Amino acid sequence: MTVPREMFALVQKHDGYSGTSEGPQIDRLDRYIEATTLPTPEPADGQVLVKMRMASINPSDLHFIKGEYGKPREKGAPAGFEGVGEVVAGNGAHAESLVGKRVAFTVGENGSGAWSEYALTDAATCIPVRDDMRDEDAAGHVVNPLTAMAMFDIVGSTGSKSFIMTAANSQLCKLMTALGRDNDIAPIAIIRNEAQAQHLKDLGAKHVLDCTASDFATQMKQIIQAEKPRVMLDAVANQMSADVFAMMPNRARWVVYGILDPEPPALKEMGQLIFMQKQIEGFWLTRWFMSTAPEEQMRTIGEVQKRFVTGAWQTEVAETVRLGDAMSHLADALRSPNGKVMLIP
Repeated sequence: MTVPREMFALVQKHDGYSGTSEGPQIDRLDRYIEATTLPTPEPADGQVLVKMRMASINPSDLHFIKGEYGKPREKGAPAGFEGVGEVVAGNGAHAESLVGKRVAFTVGENGSGAWSEYALTDAATCIPVRDDMRDEDAAGHVVNPLTAMAMFDIVGSTGSKSFIMTAANSQLCKLMTALGRDNDIAPIAIIRNEAQAQHLKDLGAKHVLDCTASDFATQMKQIIQAEKPRVMLDAVANQMSADVFAMMPNRARWVVYGILDPEPPALKEMGQLIFMQKQIEGFWLTRWFMSTAPEEQMRTIGEVQKRFVTGAWQTEVAETVRLGDAMSHLADALRSPNGKVMLIP
């Protein structure tokens, strides 16, 4: 196919880090992003050019455009870490073998982001997608599903028959809830809105607790005593998380993979780390890729696609926003608590 010389993209307005820690919420996109036309990038050795079909927006994207992520921004570069599209050009043998294929991908260090008509990324980050997999599932194929599988492996490694999740109405936690259901490991879900509870129970959560309820601490303590969860998978990292961790049994692991609350917690019972052998640790999918053997990565990717195609998993989409409407519509769409927001050209 003929690739146009220019493309429409949503690009970053700032360089580097902001020094803030406000969390992934945005009130106006134009504080961080501007819409413009750029020359369509050309693949360097080992890279592919992807004609975008859909981009998935994750909290990491919002942290990044705000300068709060683990890598610096680049002014004038398209934003967006993840998506799905058709490879229309490649440079190098492996890259050229992907031309014409629909791939899920994440954007590498020298790539050009997914919030655009065309994205540039390393061929090694591309995952060919089954024909029977929806774009909505493929667009978020990497960040949430692989994180869910990897963190659920942490739960399994402890032998625990239950685990705790915070911010449990997220797409990621819904995937982990289904994994718990299918593996007979009880999910204990913490939310902030009671209206979300029944849907999580329908997906397989054994317990759903509203952390804003007046009796939350009492309920949580009773459930922990009964279920004895040894892992908390935490996207919030606030005082509530620290208080729940203090209630957990010996050898409990607090796995932090997000920081939705910018207010850091106070750890009031540090002796538990010594005498109860508790651990606090972080999880970042980038490190998982670096430390996991390629054959194990491929096995996990195959399992992810199978779960989506068979209906064991499904990406819940709250709203789909066109790239050209993003400056006026995206911030409002992201306020929905009940599903992913997707960008399409």
